[in-house]
Parts: sequence; C-alpha cells; structure tokens
Amino acid sequence: MPGTLLLDSEGLSKLYRKDRTVVALIQAASEEGVRVATSAMTTLEADYDRIHPARITWVLSRVDVHDITKEIADRAAALLRSHHLHGHKYAIDAALAAIARHAPQPVTVLTSDTEDLTLLCGPYLEVVKV
Repeated sequence: MPGTLLLDSEGLSKLYRKDRTVVALIQAASEEGVRVATSAMTTLEADYDRIHPARITWVLSRVDVHDITKEIADRAAALLRSHHLHGHKYAIDAALAAIARHAPQPVTVLTSDTEDLTLLCGPYLEVVKV
C-alpha cells in the first residue's frame, strides 16, 4: 500500500536546497510508489530565497501540489475550530492537515513543526521532524 508523503514548508524548502536527508526520503518514497505532495499555500510559504526559479519549477513538477479548494478550506476551518486555534497563525498548517487527513493512507508529513501538525493531523498520521 503506497500512501502519501506530504511536505510542509520546511520539507519543501529543504527539497529545494537539496538537503540530503529529505532528497533521500523523497527518492525512497518515489521508488516505493508513494505520492509526494504538498499544498499550493505551502509553495508560497516555503523558503525560496536564493533558489533558482528553474530548480523550484523542476521540484514542483515532481510533487503533487493540491489546490486549496473551498472543501479543503472548510475542513481546515473545522480543524481550527475544534482545536481552538486562530487562522491567522495556523491557516496553512490546517490546510495541509486537511489534505493529509484525506490523502491515500498511510500518510507521513515531513515538518519542522511537529507539535502543531501532530495536533491538527490526529493520531492516525505519522508526523516526522525534518
């Protein structure tokens, strides 16, 4: 069962910068047929300073970038309400968690923010610090 590897902004930033650990995880996931994905909002949040635009385009061509639809926004808002979190600070994480909760299982989220994403993703998804 292949599943999904979901990148938050730090995971995507490290992929842009060719971080060896993240590149190895992405390569292993791809070889196993695991979908590598992120959200359109995460692509805005990721650190692309000093990254050549061609590198960004190349990376994103190999990642499934989910649009933030009204349905995803509604699911993210419900997560924020249920955890008493404010959208100003947690909107992008909540959208990523909404995607993660409905992605093909098993789901692993690569993040630098394990506490917030563990809370938002719930106990059935694996959250890994990068």
